[in-house]
Amino acid sequence: DAVQDALVEAVRVWPAEPPRDPRAWLTTVAWRKFLDGRRADAARLRREERAEEEPPPGPAPAVDDTLRLYFLCAHPSLTPSSAVALTLRAVGGLTTRQIALAYLVPEATMAQRISRAKRTVSGVPFDRPGDVSTVLRVLYLVFNEGYSGDVDLAAEAIRLTRQLAAAIDHPEPAGLLALMLLHHARRAARTAPDGSLVPLAEQDRSRWDTGLIAEGTGILRAALARGRPGEYQAQAAVAALHADAPTADETDWPQIVEWYDELARLTDSPVVRLNRAVAVGEAEGPRAGLAALAELDPGLPRYTAVAAHLHERDGDPAVAARLYAEAARKATDTKERDHLTRRAARLNAHLDARDDARPDARGDTRGGAGPGPV
Repeated sequence: DAVQDALVEAVRVWPAEPPRDPRAWLTTVAWRKFLDGRRADAARLRREERAEEEPPPGPAPAVDDTLRLYFLCAHPSLTPSSAVALTLRAVGGLTTRQIALAYLVPEATMAQRISRAKRTVSGVPFDRPGDVSTVLRVLYLVFNEGYSGDVDLAAEAIRLTRQLAAAIDHPEPAGLLALMLLHHARRAARTAPDGSLVPLAEQDRSRWDTGLIAEGTGILRAALARGRPGEYQAQAAVAALHADAPTADETDWPQIVEWYDELARLTDSPVVRLNRAVAVGEAEGPRAGLAALAELDPGLPRYTAVAAHLHERDGDPAVAARLYAEAARKATDTKERDHLTRRAARLNAHLDARDDARPDARGDTRGGAGPGPV
């Protein structure tokens, strides 16, 4: 029934908004339809039981098994990485390709990891829930895919993280919730009317959701006040500094660098160090950013795009244009690829105009516009 409902929804939605990954879209929508049906059945059963028992008036406790499924898939018999992969695939509805991209590994490697996880738990009773840190990692990755990927799971990730933060007395679930809210507050401004990607520095900040920003900032302050710093609190602090800036030029980049230093200490993540290089480029100048970038593996996703940005800021449009075009060829997301392609085209057009205006050896001006450097 859930699959049939998902197919009906596809007939209604796909002509106007076709998904990049139809199988992932159908899986996600069918899973949601299934959960909605289960919740409706459970709610109806509870209403019938209450009517039979005639309990005193008052609000009924909310019951939602989704978060419990996350905990059960994060089973103690699995390694954290395998538990995350299995949960994203089985509960989150993400494809193996999407999970592999999130973990920066080949799709074949991730497929093997998920298969091993399935074999490990095939005969294990699901009576012991996994640990909170694994569930937090899953929710974080689900939100990221919903925020910027093919499948809209961001709202569901926020809903489940709210439940987790309310149920567990620890600042990290609150930090993750604050991070999600602060990012979600900018969602309306992330794309132009034509669907193209709008970078943070160019976004119309009047379109940011000030209510979500205020809520996220308040949750973050309360979490940081507990003096137990963690990865998600640090990321939320970076997001809050962006949200606090009235304009891009007023962003407190030195403080953002400090938070990235803290994040690097907590996670030792190459992606964190890549983002730190961008922040250093803003706080100390593009040359300093390029020096920080040179310490990292050029094979990192978005490495070439960051290099292009820093070279552009350093006044080297020819190198920047070439790197933007290279980054576009490597991009896996359509919107990001189109954005990088437009950046390269804009710089190439500028270079062509500059060359056309330059006198040649005879003192004449070149006529016509040739194809700029690729």
